[in-house]
Amino acid sequence: MEWKLALRDPHSRLRRVADGVIIFLIILSLASFAVETLPNLAPWLRQTLRVLEWVTVALFTIEYLTRIWLAERKLRFIFSFFGIIDLLAILPFYLTTGLNLDLRSLRALRLIRLVRILKLARYSRAVQRFHRALAIAREELILFFGVAIVMLYLAAVGIYFFEHEAQPDKFQSVFHGLWWALATLTTVGYGDVYPITFGGRVFTFLLLMIGIGVFSVPAGLLASALSVARLEEEGEIEKKD
Repeated sequence: MEWKLALRDPHSRLRRVADGVIIFLIILSLASFAVETLPNLAPWLRQTLRVLEWVTVALFTIEYLTRIWLAERKLRFIFSFFGIIDLLAILPFYLTTGLNLDLRSLRALRLIRLVRILKLARYSRAVQRFHRALAIAREELILFFGVAIVMLYLAAVGIYFFEHEAQPDKFQSVFHGLWWALATLTTVGYGDVYPITFGGRVFTFLLLMIGIGVFSVPAGLLASALSVARLEEEGEIEKKD
């Protein structure tokens, strides 16, 4: 079928129109979700939002089933990242509406509607390029996060050693020091817990210097990987697995 081939072709006019409609529906759905949280909504507006939800979910369902039908490897699509995202975007609606149960825990599933924002990634070349960059720098990022976790632990142990006796209520254990370590290493510095001893302050200064340098590493890694991803997209270099 010509229209089936057109839907598979990302450069066809039919595919671009369909993608544009879905993007509009995603944004409309997220906006209506925000409006639903407003207090004292008029009954007619609440009913309109409910009907809008039914319409968008119906169209998302059609899109999901169409993608399964068009996929050459259907099971592979169903269990892929975007396949799961597409399913999560509609599943809470059917669970909460179809079962017709008034359970708070079940109604909370409707919050998963926010996963629809991830559906936008399918239609953005920039986001797809970012996804490719994460894949390129995967090993380096895993190594960085491993080092970061070790540093967080060592920082928590260090501040506990310096501050426990001076502030036993705030640094009761190494676990209590983890919050301070996270705020310090990321240079956020909330100021709710801070050292008062000389040794603790010197330790904090050294930790801040390390944090400024170390936690800037992911930005450099991703910037380099994004450049590689763009070159791959433009065909200037060969794509590597």
